[in-house]
Amino acid sequence: MNHAEVLLIGGRAGVGKSTVAWEVSAQLQAVEAAHAVVEGDLMGQVHPAPEGDPHRAGITERNLTAVWSNFAELGCRRLIYTNTVSVLPESAAMFERAMGADVRIVRVLLTASDATTYGRLSGREIGSELDREVANSVRKARLLDEHSPADTVRVATDGRKVTDIAREVVAVTGWGDPVGPAVRPGPPRS
Repeated sequence: MNHAEVLLIGGRAGVGKSTVAWEVSAQLQAVEAAHAVVEGDLMGQVHPAPEGDPHRAGITERNLTAVWSNFAELGCRRLIYTNTVSVLPESAAMFERAMGADVRIVRVLLTASDATTYGRLSGREIGSELDREVANSVRKARLLDEHSPADTVRVATDGRKVTDIAREVVAVTGWGDPVGPAVRPGPPRS
């Protein structure tokens, strides 16, 4: 495989993007399928926002380009990327610039009910951030539902085991066969 491929895992806050991504990685590691994982939210996590880049899109792309370059130097051709809105059409151009114009983009939108995401968010958010996160989650769920491209595969997470969800996501990618040298990401941060 000469061209790069990226699996974009999007979805509202509390849907399980990071958890699913790490399980997808574990399943790919089990079959020695080379890949890398990037938590997209961390690519632009800087305060204050760079001058002229209030939404941090520029710094996110610069960081993604640098990180992908390092992975590609190791022979990696597959990337798992998590970010709430990564599946939206306007994200494609960033991945084409960072990974090459012929990058194959696979979009997976994880979905969950308001009740499920509220339960997950209330388990991880403390202090004054819970109400803001819940409101943002509801707003983003609507946005994603209305604007995700037709080729986006929707995967429900309500009441399901993460291993089953990840198996469904891996099947969408077609990455179940080993390709290239293994690039093993580190464990998720707490």
